[in-house]
Amino acid sequence: MIRFATLAQLIGQFLLALCAAMLLPLIYGWATDSPGATFFLQALVLTLAPALCLSLLIPRTRRNLSQRDGLLLVVAAWFAVSAFGCLPLYFSPYFSSFTDAFFETVSGFTTTGATVLADVEVLPPPVQLWRCFTHWLGGMGIVLLGIAILPLVGHGGMQLYRAEFSGAKSEKLRPRVVETATALWKIYVALTLAQYLALRLAGMSAFDALCHTFATLGTGGFSSRTASIAAYDSALVEAVIIVFMLLAGVSFIQHHRLFVERRVWPILKDVEVRCYFALISITTAIVTASLVWHSGYGMGRAVRSALFQVSSILTTTGFVTDDYEAWHPLPQAILLTLMCLGGCTGSTAGGLKLARVILLARVVDREFKRMVERHGVFAVRLGREVIAESTIQSLLNLIYLVLVVNFASILLLAALGIDVLTAIAAVVACMFNIGPGLGGVGPLDNYGFMPAMAKWILCGCMIAGRLEFYTLLVILTPSFWRR
Repeated sequence: MIRFATLAQLIGQFLLALCAAMLLPLIYGWATDSPGATFFLQALVLTLAPALCLSLLIPRTRRNLSQRDGLLLVVAAWFAVSAFGCLPLYFSPYFSSFTDAFFETVSGFTTTGATVLADVEVLPPPVQLWRCFTHWLGGMGIVLLGIAILPLVGHGGMQLYRAEFSGAKSEKLRPRVVETATALWKIYVALTLAQYLALRLAGMSAFDALCHTFATLGTGGFSSRTASIAAYDSALVEAVIIVFMLLAGVSFIQHHRLFVERRVWPILKDVEVRCYFALISITTAIVTASLVWHSGYGMGRAVRSALFQVSSILTTTGFVTDDYEAWHPLPQAILLTLMCLGGCTGSTAGGLKLARVILLARVVDREFKRMVERHGVFAVRLGREVIAESTIQSLLNLIYLVLVVNFASILLLAALGIDVLTAIAAVVACMFNIGPGLGGVGPLDNYGFMPAMAKWILCGCMIAGRLEFYTLLVILTPSFWRR
């Protein structure tokens, strides 16, 4: 039986954490005498009241969460935090409706980077800071942050850990989940400080460096400039962001091995990491050649544009330095493919994740072998590890769910009058948490023109993609609610 009282209490604690996060833009607004601080004060008051009621008035219990409780809590936490987190935007005059404010906030927390704004620079600094800060919070995961707190109040964290990464192979670094969460957050903060200092040395202002650091490490893509990274026209700034986008797209397990355990060889042997950097190298070379051959770019400009956009799209960050909609169809098709693939498992990137793509290729290869040798027994391996049949079945189920949600969402957007290219690109960009796509939602466009219903559908796509599909969709099945 689902423990609704316990879940409500925990939602209250998540909302209290959200209130603490809102203090950053509020204090910044007061320190800089910005009018945007008022929006956060109003939102803080309205969020604090239900947060205190839920977390303090409901009797505390000490029973551990079941797997079903964990799944429901993850989904409820994402919706609750997004609903209350959008209040500062809703109170501002720059978002015309609650739908637009909610869309922008979901896009922030899911690290998608899709925006409804045509001009970002009209926003007061506290609002800009909050948009980018939601990327940073969502990058490592709101729920993963809560894992470090929940065991202290008597609730097991493992169910949340599995629910948050239901479609990925979860490799614990330490015996306790709370220690794992703490270790990952320390690495995350260290990388944040390193990128901030690097961007400052590259010539960015303190405010812009902070905003872009939050957006880069969370692989989100919100920028304090309407033209995104292209506004700076700086090869050094782009180089710094490329490095940290690529780092954010690598599993944080590998970061732990490198920065804490000082082990390099296991990283170099990792199949997913090698595929990740090989894919970046190959696609960058192809896109560079296309830009030189078809678009008349010089070699230096072509390499610079190709490497940045390939890195940005594969890591699902979504920063822009060039209008790739003006490129030849071949690099556009490559970028659309990279949107679906995404970064490494256990990173802040979205997409299917490369480990799954590699595993799917191995499964297909095994089926070809079985067609030739009907009585042969072939194991599917990822590196040296033999993959269990249950894992393969879960992978195939996930691919099926992705296709169903993808096609259904595209049909719904098309039914609302959105052209086919824009519908396909918008669903892919939101489902795999990239942000900019093609057509009406290209790198120089936004999602503001879409009807309200389309925005709610895309919000569902963003959350489904962020929660690896299973976690969100399972609560919609009748079997989940049966005793």
